[in-house]
Amino acid sequence: MAGIPARARAYVICVALGALLCLLPPPSAPASWWAAPPLAALYAAGERIARRPFAGTLYPVLLAGAFLLPPHAAALVPLPGALFSAVDQRPFALRRICRAAHLVIAVWAAARLHGALDARDAVEASDFPRVLVPAGAAVLVFCLVLSALDGVILALAEGSPLRRVRRGLFLRSLAPVAVHGLAGLMMAVLWRSPFGPFAALLVLFPMAVSWWVFAQYHRERAAHQATVRALVRAVDIKDGYTRGHSERVGQASMMIGRELGMDEGRVEVLRFAGILHDVGKLGVPTRLLRKDGPLTPEERRVIELHPEYGHEITRGISFLGEARSAILHHHERVDGRGYPYGLVGSQIPECARVVAVADAFDAMTSTRSYSRARPVEAALAELQRCAGSQFDPRMVTALVRVVARDGWHPVVTADETWPAVPSQAPVPDRPGARR
Repeated sequence: MAGIPARARAYVICVALGALLCLLPPPSAPASWWAAPPLAALYAAGERIARRPFAGTLYPVLLAGAFLLPPHAAALVPLPGALFSAVDQRPFALRRICRAAHLVIAVWAAARLHGALDARDAVEASDFPRVLVPAGAAVLVFCLVLSALDGVILALAEGSPLRRVRRGLFLRSLAPVAVHGLAGLMMAVLWRSPFGPFAALLVLFPMAVSWWVFAQYHRERAAHQATVRALVRAVDIKDGYTRGHSERVGQASMMIGRELGMDEGRVEVLRFAGILHDVGKLGVPTRLLRKDGPLTPEERRVIELHPEYGHEITRGISFLGEARSAILHHHERVDGRGYPYGLVGSQIPECARVVAVADAFDAMTSTRSYSRARPVEAALAELQRCAGSQFDPRMVTALVRVVARDGWHPVVTADETWPAVPSQAPVPDRPGARR
């Protein structure tokens, strides 16, 4: 979202107007504003302290407001914190307005449903388990609305398929928001209890511990990403014609893994495997990668060592896990005619069979100096033709299904301002090139 398209800006204006409507009290609304100012101040203070590493930290406060207040009053709780939150990218004001509008609408929807279920009396009376079902429904609506709104702006700004973006956001956020909803319900019950608002604040202490752990995890994850980016940048500088290829292979590998029903942990490993599958080219002499003309048998054998070089380069990177086996075996063929070891069928690790299909697919659908990009349909047809001999049919079928359903929309985040390295285009007969 570095450059916000006009359609995204128009969407932000519309959603901001919708948020303003949510803040208007209906004519017969009771003046139940007593908890809104302290909750809004608590949310704003928490967001300023937590900043970006703890995105979504104070959702318990927002949901407590939805359980305690009428919709128009609950919608005020996120407003100050979102409008004055820390933003990393321009345009700052537009991003703050968009975030504030999304949270206002989501909290309003949750409070509206919670009130429609007549659950506020149960909260005041601490009537368990009667409070659980309405609270759960309100949390689900909060998550659905927020995921839908965030998905729309991401789709408009980045051009990603709306259905896929919304589904991914909802599935990733449902479990954390459910935990936050339970904490918000505890805050609301304690707030209305004889112990008062100060007792409700105690709920945030165990949450703070989990937020700290979450932040540590994200710092470690950021370090992993930096390591991978550094390796990919080194490969792209040495072999410039593949720039963007590695990230697209990682994206296609993730699509195949999700279609096969793999858990998100393995899907993340597949992404690393796809991004780093050619890292072994760092061990191949640059003159061979840039050679203008056919390779001799000896030169071909040297280039065919790049999977083993990649395996050795990544030996000490423990978080890659089974991605290292994909780096080593992504040029194996199921008929045993691949390299480096000529493995057959199921002897080839599953992640390597996934990356092999993703690698071939991107090579065929990308324009090279020696060949024009094929249409996606033609590339998929070629993969199906080679299924059972060169590629695992399961992986090919999974890619065909997911591309037919979601399309192929590669998103490359690599820095396009890297210094260009003059290089000669590789000829089609060298290892790894697909005709």
